[in-house]
Amino acid sequence: MTRRFDSLIRELSVIELSERACNQYSRVTGDLEANAIRRRNLRLYLEQMDEIRPRMLLIGEAVSHRGGRLTGIAFVSETVLLGGVETRNGRILGAENGFRKATHGPKLSTEASATMVWGTIRDFEPLPMLWNAFPFHPFSAGNPLSNRAPSAAELLLGASFIERLTRLFRFERLVAIGGQASLSLQRLGLEHTKVRHPSMGGKNLFVEGMARLWQSSRS
Repeated sequence: MTRRFDSLIRELSVIELSERACNQYSRVTGDLEANAIRRRNLRLYLEQMDEIRPRMLLIGEAVSHRGGRLTGIAFVSETVLLGGVETRNGRILGAENGFRKATHGPKLSTEASATMVWGTIRDFEPLPMLWNAFPFHPFSAGNPLSNRAPSAAELLLGASFIERLTRLFRFERLVAIGGQASLSLQRLGLEHTKVRHPSMGGKNLFVEGMARLWQSSRS
C-alpha cells in the first residue's frame, strides 16, 4: 500500500463530531475494529482511483447510514463494495480486491442512491471519483439509523477534505450532487457544475445531468 493517503486518512480518523453525527473512521469511538476496516476500504478505493487518474470529482452531500457509514466509501453500499463494479477502466471495488465488510452477519446493505450513481457513472472514462461535502454520517437526534442534511458547521469541517483531494488528484471538473454540495463548493470558491441528487425522486434528472456532462467531456 502507498503512503500517499496516510495524512488524509489519519485526519479523518481523529475528527470529533457532535452527538448527531458518526465518524465511521474513528480511532477512539464506536466499533474500533470495524472502523479500521473502513479506513482500509477507503485507502484501497483511493489507491484504485489513483491508478485510474480521474478527471472528475463527484461530491454528494453527506454519508448515508446504509452506504458510506457502513463501508467507508461515498455512495458505496455493502452490496456494491463486495460485488464490485465493471467499468471501462476495469473492475473496481470487490472482495477480490481486498475490500471487506465491516459489519457483522451475512446480510449486505443496499442503497438506492449508490445503485443509481454506479449504474450511471460506470461507463465514464476515466471513472469519476466519489466523495461527500461532509464525509461523515449526520443523523437525526436519537436515531442513528436515519439521515439528515449536514449543518453549515459540518459543511465547513468537510471543506478542508475537499481541498485536500483537489491537491492529491488533478481534477478537471468538480460536480456537486445536490444543493448542499454545491453550497460547500461555492464557499470554497471552486468552479463547479451542479446536478440533481438521485434521491427523493431525482433519478431521471440526475441521469440526464450526468449524461450531459459525459457528452461535454467527450467533445
